[in-house]
Amino acid sequence: MGGRVLTCHRCFSLYLSTVIMPRKRRTGPPSATGSSESPEASSSAEPRVPQPSERAPMPQQQGRGGRGHGLVLDDPQLSQQGGRGGRSAGHYHSRGGLVSQQGGGPSSEYQRHGGSQARGGMPPQQHYGGRRGGGSMAGGRGGPVTAGPSRTVPELHQATQVPYQVTQPVPPPSEASSKSQSVEVFSGQVEEQFQHLDIQGQASSSQAIQPAVSSSKSVRFPLRPGKGSFGDRCIVKANHFFAELPDKDLHQYDVSISPEVTSRGVNRAVMAELVKLYRQSHLGGRLPAYDGRKSLYTAGPLPFPSKNFEITLYDEEEGLGGQRRERVFKVVIKFAARADLHHLAMFLTGRQPDAPQEALQVLDIVLRELPTARYSPVGRSFYSPNLGRRQKLGEGLESWRGFYQSIRPTQMGLSLNIDMSSTAFIEPLPVIDFVAQLLNRDISVRPLSDADRVKIKKALRGVKVEVTHRGNMRRKYRISGLTSQATRELTFPVDDHGTMKSVVQYFQETYGFNIQHTFLPCLQVGNQQRPNYLPMEVCKIVEGQRYSKRLNEKQITALLKVTCQRPHERELDILQTVHHNAYHEDPYAQEFGIRIDEKLASVEARILPAPWLKYHDTGREKDCLPKVGQWNMMNKKMVNGGRVNNWTCINFSRSVQDNAARGFCYELALMCQVSGMDFALEPVLPPLTARPEHVERALKSRYQEVMRILKSHGRELDLLIVILPDNNGSLYGDLKRICETDLGLVSQCCLTKHVFKMSKQYLANVALKINVKVGGRNTVLMDALTRRIPLVSDRPTIIFGADVTHPHPGEDSSPSIAAVVASQDWPEVTKYAGLVSAQAHRQELIQDLFKVGQDPQRGPVTGGMIRELLISFKKSTGQKPQRIIFYRDGVSEGQFYQVLLYELDAIRKACVSLEPDYQPPVTFVVVQKRHHTRLFANNHNDQRSVDRSGNILPGTVVDSKICHPTEFDFYLCSHAGIQGTSRPAHYHVLWDENKFTADALQSLTNNLCYTYARCTRSVSIVPPAYYAHLAAFRARFYLEPETSDSGSMASGVAVGRGVPTGGPRSTRTPGSVAVRPLPALKENVKRVMFYC
Repeated sequence: MGGRVLTCHRCFSLYLSTVIMPRKRRTGPPSATGSSESPEASSSAEPRVPQPSERAPMPQQQGRGGRGHGLVLDDPQLSQQGGRGGRSAGHYHSRGGLVSQQGGGPSSEYQRHGGSQARGGMPPQQHYGGRRGGGSMAGGRGGPVTAGPSRTVPELHQATQVPYQVTQPVPPPSEASSKSQSVEVFSGQVEEQFQHLDIQGQASSSQAIQPAVSSSKSVRFPLRPGKGSFGDRCIVKANHFFAELPDKDLHQYDVSISPEVTSRGVNRAVMAELVKLYRQSHLGGRLPAYDGRKSLYTAGPLPFPSKNFEITLYDEEEGLGGQRRERVFKVVIKFAARADLHHLAMFLTGRQPDAPQEALQVLDIVLRELPTARYSPVGRSFYSPNLGRRQKLGEGLESWRGFYQSIRPTQMGLSLNIDMSSTAFIEPLPVIDFVAQLLNRDISVRPLSDADRVKIKKALRGVKVEVTHRGNMRRKYRISGLTSQATRELTFPVDDHGTMKSVVQYFQETYGFNIQHTFLPCLQVGNQQRPNYLPMEVCKIVEGQRYSKRLNEKQITALLKVTCQRPHERELDILQTVHHNAYHEDPYAQEFGIRIDEKLASVEARILPAPWLKYHDTGREKDCLPKVGQWNMMNKKMVNGGRVNNWTCINFSRSVQDNAARGFCYELALMCQVSGMDFALEPVLPPLTARPEHVERALKSRYQEVMRILKSHGRELDLLIVILPDNNGSLYGDLKRICETDLGLVSQCCLTKHVFKMSKQYLANVALKINVKVGGRNTVLMDALTRRIPLVSDRPTIIFGADVTHPHPGEDSSPSIAAVVASQDWPEVTKYAGLVSAQAHRQELIQDLFKVGQDPQRGPVTGGMIRELLISFKKSTGQKPQRIIFYRDGVSEGQFYQVLLYELDAIRKACVSLEPDYQPPVTFVVVQKRHHTRLFANNHNDQRSVDRSGNILPGTVVDSKICHPTEFDFYLCSHAGIQGTSRPAHYHVLWDENKFTADALQSLTNNLCYTYARCTRSVSIVPPAYYAHLAAFRARFYLEPETSDSGSMASGVAVGRGVPTGGPRSTRTPGSVAVRPLPALKENVKRVMFYC
């Protein structure tokens, strides 16, 4: 996920008895007006709250795209099915807060029931010794390909009966200091960690311990266990275009440009000028492809091994002296290596385990050369105002249409993945007009307030403008700030004698320009030492500048409307884009011999059947078979209805009168009863009306009043119903934080508009949420009850979901939130308990999966999320899990290796901390939603092959042609579309000791998607991963940001309220800013799915 990715340096002590040198550890959610507790969340498939800017873009198949870089929308289904931003989450403990106090030894609770069941004869997972990883290319994982010493890394094998040798756990790595360090940091630190390995013991004959190997890429992900066969076969089309592998002799050259500049644009301008001047005379007529940094590629050798050039450019921006600078660059081109396409061909046919990154990188760069020159490149996408109609987004922003392009290795060979995309650009307006739109008022009416100045400064800093008062001479400048004084008060020295002149006078005398808005501040360009003042009215924003900050809700809604395309329209746009790009006429593609097919790939698919769902026997319908991914609660009762004997209501909406509040609560209680809950129709006390600004006082005083009544009878308050204004700002988050971390209350919020509508559908969906919040179950898979789910029903199985959410763009150092949920019932696999933890800013590896603390009396104390959830499963079911399935959301391909190493090792350590020989087999599956593969019906007019939205049918699974050449992955569209084009989820198995067949894992995943608690629809990703996402977002409400006058984080820390003093040690983020632990959830809240 972009941002910083730190070392996954865990060496698998399960597989090698090792001594690892320990390293010392340095220690946005959608707004409340969204759909979390509104019927949008309840009555639609999934909350319509896009969270597209949560993870920085990683190469190719992205875990979550665009984080830290503004909002890029390529599919409105993101909001319907993939956004998953509802206001819900939960945790069992805050970081270091509620750590179980068992000692470092085995848990007696686990020992009482004996050791883990022996597993026989699991063959080691097939692996290769070849290197894995590489640069920023498709199919690549790990760091850039670099020359240098080989690295010592242990081979990984599947677990066998060999006892786990307990080793001293290694604390998580210290934080890297830069977001850009991602994979490079990992590869270097892994080398350092693994060089300390010392193999101590020998294994039994069932698993020979391999000596440490010489390549860091020795980990081999599971090979595909054959293709699935279950389901009805069909043909779908995918937005992948076959790319013929060239037979050219590719050469790579190192490029050094001095003086060095950070701008790729300047580097490209230098190289373009060099090619224009010297292509025929010095480059042998070759047309090279350039990556904008250090590498140049040619189809065949240049006539020299090394050569120096001198190139002169003229700056388009005016220098401090008022002249356009002439800049001279020295360029050195030096031969580096030959890119071997033979190994790429071997990889594509499955005869080589790892993708040769150099060859893929060359091909990607070649195909990006022409669109980079034509359009505005953003990540792997290209945008232009000419690729579609611009749409205003409000506050001086507009949307540009564009396309995503990426070369990918697939089973059908090389594939070019093309998809449509839209993102926000700054409108090329006069600055005066931009400011008026930004503030949404006539700026000549009244002077700017301090808040106005902050907003303008934040929006304009770094924006490029051109002056309009000098005729055709449109000099360009970059804004560095605003003046603190109005234009009429500004003076500056005009000579060395200190003679001062006002800005107003200077513009009148020099340019004959009368400044009208003298009360406004000037734009400051240049640097602080020699500032340059430009009145706003003489400046116009330069076209083509992408807006990289966070969009507000209105802008997101406007962008969604622009991007919402039915599948047929999207398919036509993609085909038109490919035709428009005319790859057969691309001089770079021609030079390198790359040919692109202009037809969508036809792919074999299967439609998996929906599972039968069990409801309570007292209902008229005791079971149900969903139709096209949906069903309803008519004539059905929840399979396990929860009990709510004592409840009350607080109304924070001025427009809802007491009678309306009472009537709504009665109807909701009645619906809960009808749906199968044991729900008292009358509250303990009548609804209380309170003001939003008094939320804490109102909650606590009402809670105390109710408890005074209930305590005398030995009862507790089961539920709080809350009525919120439609636009409630921070009220929702404050309320959830107080209820869940302070009072220990489960709450259900309802927006005012739904109180007045009071539709049966809305009430029925809210009842579903209430039921699971108070410990009930809505429905269960029939196959679960009849013990017919392969590799789940045969022995106690726990299913985990995990996710990490990162701060929004602009929040430069607030913590990331990790969440892990785990099933707490077996064989039903329906209830999930959740834990959350704050961790370092943009850290993707989950730090608190397993940890060891130090107790002054007892010594080492083990804890962490996995351990806590395993213990909770044991308490809930009476059995310890004998199989673990771990769905990990939001990991990009570039992070597969380090996430697997780090987190699988944490799972192993958590298990062995409970019993020395406790080794349940683990299957580790990454769930990806932020990718660009789309599937279309082969015939859009065939009503049997599409749903009502025109999308492919729910249950459509693809594991051939467009999938990985050899590894175990598949695309699954488990949900029915609502609007726009459905995005299938991509599942990639990184570890599989349970030996799933393709059919078994695909069917399990699809069937679980029908068990999501908040609606009667199948959802787009497997529920445990979905719940983890909700949990992480809920936890962000437990943080209290400290903001400065610039609107950004002042201290770089999000402070949790209610954290007890003398609590756990905090971890450290860059700049020595501590990450405070989250406030702890109350015990009674932890036990239920309060985050739904």
